[in-house]
Amino acid sequence: MTHDTPIRLLLADDHPVVRAGLRAVLETEPGIVVVAEAATAEDAVTRAAEGGIDVVLMDLQFGKGMGGAEATVRITARPQAPRVLIVTTYASDADTLPAIEAGATGYLLKDAPPEELAAAVRTAAAGHTTLAPTVAERLMNRLRTPGSALTRRETEVLTLVADGLSNQAIGHRLHLTKGTVKSHLARIYTKLGVDSRTSAVATATDLGLIRR
Repeated sequence: MTHDTPIRLLLADDHPVVRAGLRAVLETEPGIVVVAEAATAEDAVTRAAEGGIDVVLMDLQFGKGMGGAEATVRITARPQAPRVLIVTTYASDADTLPAIEAGATGYLLKDAPPEELAAAVRTAAAGHTTLAPTVAERLMNRLRTPGSALTRRETEVLTLVADGLSNQAIGHRLHLTKGTVKSHLARIYTKLGVDSRTSAVATATDLGLIRR
């Protein structure tokens, strides 16, 4: 990308106020232009596929329908895909890992200062990664202590435990047998060094493994 061509952005967020805020911050930056907005993840996928976008600023949670991580998979799967920069309020592993696995180039939190946001957009456009400090720290800790990291399935199970579902209800929701749910829980207890559902939820929340 040459310095003469502006970086073309698509803002994908279901809150008009957030989109307006992002636009206000980024439009004052030289070499950055907001060319489109999307209020749903589906619209973001459609608009990104039409071309003419370099970076998508993607929220993770949209009201109903597709989420930001799934939209990221669909956007980045296409040839000549734009880069996706996640901009969200959530820093837990349950949110960051699926988004990063989905192919996001960067992950920022909505409380990032404007200059950090603009820098992340430029970094993403150049194909490099920017991670919010809290997210980077979490990922480093996971890599240092892989034994305590929960798998994606374990995270799903524990999130449903936190929502108050029984093993049977969790099995039903995730299409698992009750026995499989129990063995997932046993592994979770071992990894977290706990012996009950409540302590598992409390510990995982403190460690930022699940969002409450």
